[in-house]
Amino acid sequence: MDVTIYTDGSARGNPDGPGGYGTIVVYVDPKGNEHRREYSAGYKKTTNNRMELMAAIIGLEALTKPCNVSLYSDSQYLVKAFNEHWLEGWIKKGWKRGKNEPVKNVDLWKRLLKAVEPHQVTFHWVKGHNGHPMNERCDELATTAADGTDLMDDVIVE
Repeated sequence: MDVTIYTDGSARGNPDGPGGYGTIVVYVDPKGNEHRREYSAGYKKTTNNRMELMAAIIGLEALTKPCNVSLYSDSQYLVKAFNEHWLEGWIKKGWKRGKNEPVKNVDLWKRLLKAVEPHQVTFHWVKGHNGHPMNERCDELATTAADGTDLMDDVIVE
């Protein structure tokens, strides 16, 4: 089954301000009917990178069986970590990077790796705020969530 996921994260006053994510999961069934689900949530104190990761996690965790996934994000942090194999290096070094510095957001990277595991995922970078309709909608979902009044305390790590 082929699925397309679009994601975006937002943080106001990054780092450590309110933030949110927006995710859209699209599936076209064998009859050609498009099915679309939107997900978003906001957090009281977070970073843009954490919200970018959460957007991808939520989209992948929404899938109920193994899929071929094309995931689109405007986050080079997310896309390059997979496409340029940063994650493999971080894991080999015990979640350290560069000058033996700890990798940030390890909790979410681990959750994302678990979410990716059952699927064949291809990561695509799209330029943000550049008129891509799905990226613009994800941004709207993320910023609306960040500006909401029912913000959660922290990302729940499973």
